[in-house]
Amino acid sequence: MMWHDAGPSVAVLPARGIYQPGVHFESAETKRRLKNLMDGYELTPRLKPVPFAPAALADILAVHDAAYVERVQRLSSGSGGDAGEFALVGPGTYEIALLAAGGAMAALAAVASGEVRNAYALCRPPGHHAGPTMGRGFCIFNNVAIAIHHLRNTSDVRCVAVIDWDVHHGNGTESAFLTDSETLVISVHQDGLYPMARGGTDAVGEGAGVGFNINVPLPAGSGGGAYLHAIDQIVLPALDAFDPEILIVSCGFDACAMDPLAAMMLSSAHYRLMTEKLLVWSDHRINGRVCFVHEGGYSAEYVPFCGLAVVEALSGVSTGCIDPFAPMIDAMPGQELQSHQRAAIDAARAAAPLLRPVC
Repeated sequence: MMWHDAGPSVAVLPARGIYQPGVHFESAETKRRLKNLMDGYELTPRLKPVPFAPAALADILAVHDAAYVERVQRLSSGSGGDAGEFALVGPGTYEIALLAAGGAMAALAAVASGEVRNAYALCRPPGHHAGPTMGRGFCIFNNVAIAIHHLRNTSDVRCVAVIDWDVHHGNGTESAFLTDSETLVISVHQDGLYPMARGGTDAVGEGAGVGFNINVPLPAGSGGGAYLHAIDQIVLPALDAFDPEILIVSCGFDACAMDPLAAMMLSSAHYRLMTEKLLVWSDHRINGRVCFVHEGGYSAEYVPFCGLAVVEALSGVSTGCIDPFAPMIDAMPGQELQSHQRAAIDAARAAAPLLRPVC
């Protein structure tokens, strides 16, 4: 999965020979550095590896249209191109995207079967923006949606909850389950960032799925106070009301204070706290069955510390690694919950049918 290459780029755009090329923001570096940090602090040997294989074509077609899949195959076998909107395909990307989906499938299945208590799937390319007919926002196939469909086809699990705290709205996952009453999708994201005109509180599901889609658009500049308040006031109560059998977290680290594509202020400590809150809930309600699937996060310097904090929380192992950036980030003005942030969270809660009083 480290070999997926968007090609010579200017931030998120292909250079096309008319701009000085650099490295695409969605590069292997953030993921590689996270794995290296886990290796260097001897956390990796204390974890249980989950074997996985590429997803089968049938698994991909459960979520994506055949014409779109064929387009990705064609671009991947040639010189590459854009599979939608900011979803660049390079040589071999199709096969690598099958690996990413297969990794998410295997991790979720291992948690569901009890092989492991929880799991972290370090997948690439990411998936939560990819829809039925197009890729979007660096995402080729929707890893989480594919894993959920595969789990339902191979087990008795029906009710699944997805918490997406990538800084960008999880539009692809929302679309995949918009009419599904057995999948709760909650997206906590920076308001209006990406995709444009998506992620508003008015998107609550359609048909049988009304009430089972919740968006929490947070104002730019939100820090730990706002995110932890959103977890307490919306995420955990919604999980209580929905009562899933298993929980998936679309885990993006681009809400961190050092991300180049967003304007939020989380530190590794905040990611650890959010993870711990979900673990406490899951321990009491679903025997700890939580699967994290890696999404975005584009600070090669800081994503590793955020990811390590999450994996430490999941595993219960403390490596002793000290985040050198945390004191600066945690001391930033505005980390506490602000009044306008509270109002945004209150509005998101009021808009969610699942959280409205019965009488």
